[in-house]
Amino acid sequence: MDAELEAFVPLFPRIDLDDPVAARRVYVELAASRPVPDVPDLEVEDHVVPADPDVAIRVYRPRGARGAVVWLHGGGFVMGDLDTEHTWAVRIAQAANAVVVSVDYRRAPENPFPAALDDAYAALTWTAGHAAELGVDPDRIAVGGHSAGGGLAAAVALRARDEQGPPLCFQLLNEAGLDDRQETWSQQHVVGTPWMDRHAVAAAWRYYLGGTPATPYAAPARAADLSGLPPAYIATAELCPNRDEDIAYALRLLQAGVPVELHQWPGTFHGSQAILSAEVSQRQIAEITRALRRALGD
Repeated sequence: MDAELEAFVPLFPRIDLDDPVAARRVYVELAASRPVPDVPDLEVEDHVVPADPDVAIRVYRPRGARGAVVWLHGGGFVMGDLDTEHTWAVRIAQAANAVVVSVDYRRAPENPFPAALDDAYAALTWTAGHAAELGVDPDRIAVGGHSAGGGLAAAVALRARDEQGPPLCFQLLNEAGLDDRQETWSQQHVVGTPWMDRHAVAAAWRYYLGGTPATPYAAPARAADLSGLPPAYIATAELCPNRDEDIAYALRLLQAGVPVELHQWPGTFHGSQAILSAEVSQRQIAEITRALRRALGD
C-alpha cells in the first residue's frame, strides 16, 4: 500500500452495510471532514427534476463552462446524497470547468433497482433539455461517478444508447461497481481492505437488486454488446474488489470499438482519494478532472 495512505488506515472508518442506517451516519461524518474548496465564481442551485417521483439535483455552474457532467455519487447504492457529495462536486466543477449536475438518486434497500437508474436517467434527460438554460452545448454532456455511482453512470450510458436518448460525449467510471457476480480474481482475493471489502460489496448488490435477477442496466458488466457507447475514462484502485471487473469492462469497450483511457492506481484502495493530503490522491483527482475537461472540449 502507498506509504502516505497506509498511515491513515487506522483512522479510516470501516463500513458495515449490514446496518444501512449506521453506515449512512458514518458516511455523513466522513464527508463532513473533507474541506470544501472556495470557488467565488461558482453558482450553486438546487432544482427538482419532474419525474415519478421527482428527483432532487444540485447544479454547479462555473463561469464560462460549456460542457456538463451528470454526476452520480458513491456509497454502495445505500449511502450518500447531495450534501455528502458537495465537496467532490465543487472540486470537479472547478478543476474540469464543467457544469456539474449532482443527482440525489433514491437509495437501496428502501428503493431497489431500477429506482436509482430511473432517477439518474431523468437527470440526464433534464440536463439535455435545459442545456441552453445551463449555458452548455448539448453535444458536450457527459456522465460520471464513483463506486456505485460509476456503475450507475455506465448503466445510464447503456440506456441512453438503447433508447436513443440524449447523446453522451463521455463516461467517467471511477472504481465502478459493474458486476454483481463477484467472480473476478480481485473480488475473491482482495479481502480485508479498508472501507470497501468483498463482504460490503456483496451487501451493496443484495440491497440494490432487492432479490430480483440482475440485468445489464443493473450490472453493466452483464451487457453483451458494448458497441456504440461514448468514450470512457476508467480508473481502478489496486486494493479494491471492483478492480478486475473495471479492467475487464475497459477491455471489452476497446474490443467493441469504444475509445478508452484506463488507469490502475498502485498502492491505493477503494475511496482512498478521500485522503487528500496523499500525493497519489492529488494525482488521481487531477487526472480525473483533466480527463473530463478534455472530453468536454474546454
